[in-house]
Amino acid sequence: MNMRARRLFVSLLIAAGAITAASKTPKPKAPPLTPEQRATQAQMKTMSLRDKVAQLVIVSANGEVYSTKSPDYEKYRHWVADLHVGGIIINNASQYGLVRNAEPHALALFLNQMQRLAKTPLLVASDFERAASMRVTGGTRFPHSMAFGAANDLAATKFEGLTAAREARAMGIHWIFAPVADVNNNPSNPIINLRSYGEDPEQVSRHVAAFIDGAHSDPDSRVLVTAKHFPGHGDTDVDSHLSLPRLEVPRERLDAMELKPFEAAIARGVDSIMTAHMAVPALEPSGMPATVSPRVLTGLLRDELKFKGLIVTDSMAMQGLAMLFDSGEGSVRSIIAGADVLLMPPDPDKAIRAVVGAVEDGRISRQRLEQSVARVLAAKLALGLSNKKKLVNLDAISDVLDSPVAADKAQAVADHAVTLIRTDHDVLPLATSSRPCLVVITELRISQLGQRTIQEFRRRAPNLKVVSVDTGLPLAALQATAGDMTTCSAIVVASFASVSADLKDVKPFLTLLSTSAAPMVLLPFENPYLLTSVPSAAVFLATFSSSLPSEIAAVKALFGEIPITGHTPVSIPGFAQLGDGIQLPAKSR
Repeated sequence: MNMRARRLFVSLLIAAGAITAASKTPKPKAPPLTPEQRATQAQMKTMSLRDKVAQLVIVSANGEVYSTKSPDYEKYRHWVADLHVGGIIINNASQYGLVRNAEPHALALFLNQMQRLAKTPLLVASDFERAASMRVTGGTRFPHSMAFGAANDLAATKFEGLTAAREARAMGIHWIFAPVADVNNNPSNPIINLRSYGEDPEQVSRHVAAFIDGAHSDPDSRVLVTAKHFPGHGDTDVDSHLSLPRLEVPRERLDAMELKPFEAAIARGVDSIMTAHMAVPALEPSGMPATVSPRVLTGLLRDELKFKGLIVTDSMAMQGLAMLFDSGEGSVRSIIAGADVLLMPPDPDKAIRAVVGAVEDGRISRQRLEQSVARVLAAKLALGLSNKKKLVNLDAISDVLDSPVAADKAQAVADHAVTLIRTDHDVLPLATSSRPCLVVITELRISQLGQRTIQEFRRRAPNLKVVSVDTGLPLAALQATAGDMTTCSAIVVASFASVSADLKDVKPFLTLLSTSAAPMVLLPFENPYLLTSVPSAAVFLATFSSSLPSEIAAVKALFGEIPITGHTPVSIPGFAQLGDGIQLPAKSR
């Protein structure tokens, strides 16, 4: 979003309160409204109560195109044409347990289809934490945020933000749910982990600010940018998709750690902040999730931190909230708390009915409702959305996605992020004439993860032996699958198991491998803390991402084709302090 658009957005948001405010005491005369503010006010006057409430609801889609006769199409048609919801979020589709990204042209076609049905232009969002590649095929494949922390190149992070904005707008997406502002200082965190820039709040703050700067830098690719998950989801060991996490720390710790990146984001002009479904007793003594806490959203975020942008809930289908409230009650409580946008209520019809009823019976004041409606409409206006300007040009998409320049920069980040924590100086670099054994560990029997690692190894070591296993195999099966390792020159374990994976049989299997005559190289792509489970590994090399560029970078580093220059953005208990990293020059043999 360019500077003029951001000034307009902020002025509209500030005016949102003035438009709807009602006071018992006289106030100084407000300055005249701008033409844009008058347009927002005029639009609100034409809307019914139900239409106003519906503007606060974002529904989920996966970007596929459906026959107009299909039940799926009818579902979306109902939400957009009948309910008049405010927007759509694009998520992944899944089939047979495998995640499937949207095809960009099909996605844009679907969004154009929905925009034509919309009475008010739809605000379209997506989790572009790694630019479009996180949700769409053909987008630039950036590494995870933690790899950016390891490379620690703010210019690269800014470029990722710029690329995310350009790729988003090319497909009709206006709202990026990134960057992640959580400080990952808990090695057992099952849901943030690689999505965070690291455990140092100052470093995380710098990268959050850089991403925002990049996403706002192109006036032709105006997007809303979101810092998440407020007030900070980094020090939890529970996934809020599955249950309600609790952060039991004093307010002083929150000020020094969790809140720092959000303060940096607000200072940088972030457009929106996403809430976390987690209990933080220091802020909300009742133990209710932050999403439904007036103390957290209004008292802290609005009043103390002076945030004037959009507050959006995390998905209301997540168990951190859904285990406590249904779509209706959760929506009502979120609006009362201070949220402006309800993300993915499981039952949008019920959510809208409940909020309408709460306004009609006085549980939610009309002033409170209209503040949020004004913010949403102001955001759409600042983005240039109107019924005459809401469709995208499908022919222009290929000119933007996955440009060679962006791909090279993404690969450079992955290369610079590779970090050596432990080494036996006789092991690296691997020789192309050697016979390494590559053990690839995934969590699914059928997985694309690790396939590029195998390809890159085979290009360099024709005598390679490959063993592919998954975390669901018992120890005996793991050993039988691995077979004879006595002829290996080195055993490279490429692990794509996440922090939350069940490793009860994998750990003893890896321990046995580490006692082989051949040195073991531990190469975790998903869990940078894996060394704590296999402390006997001779070499520990971390990529801090399971992205395709990180697979390529890891193999290049192992064979000495690139220097190893990364510094760990997280401490590894008992093995590495924050910022550690053994530096090795490029050297092949």
